[in-house]
Amino acid sequence: MTFRTGQFDKQLEEQPLTSEEVYSGIFLQVRRDRARAPDGSVVGREFLRHPGAVVIVAEADDGSLLVEHQFRYPLQRVFVEFPAGKIDPGEPIADCAIRELAEETGHRARDWQHLGCMHPCIGYSDERIEIFLARGLERVGQRLDEGEFLELDTIMPDEFERAVFDGRITDGKSITAYFLARPRLQRNGLR
Repeated sequence: MTFRTGQFDKQLEEQPLTSEEVYSGIFLQVRRDRARAPDGSVVGREFLRHPGAVVIVAEADDGSLLVEHQFRYPLQRVFVEFPAGKIDPGEPIADCAIRELAEETGHRARDWQHLGCMHPCIGYSDERIEIFLARGLERVGQRLDEGEFLELDTIMPDEFERAVFDGRITDGKSITAYFLARPRLQRNGLR
């Protein structure tokens, strides 16, 4: 049997009946919907609306990757992750990636490649994260957002992978972005 996407879509779709905004914050919104399930029953669905985000795998000329050490409040710990940020309303995704790389790392990139999209929390959020590979880095000066604190670092691809497999790097967007970028990296240390 050949795997095909979309072959079960129609028989699994749920039809929205009602939608209620439970909470609206600075950039997240909580919704409570009722929907008709494929068997005709009415089900409740609670989920987050998210404006979307970008993540950037920024590869330096020596093959190292820029990473950030950043405290993430919901889990009360520092994570190692790639530069990332939310998409502003109406902002093209490529512009967001360029802006976030400059703001967070103080770098501009000469070469950009859009690698794809991921949906990190499909059971409770409509968030999408657009993934970019950036090369030809040039230092231009960091401009962090107010209230944003992070430390920059670099890591070689082989060490990034070891850190994923031994549990030191657990950020899902960074792991997905790395494995999408991996075949395109100059020196992944694994060949």
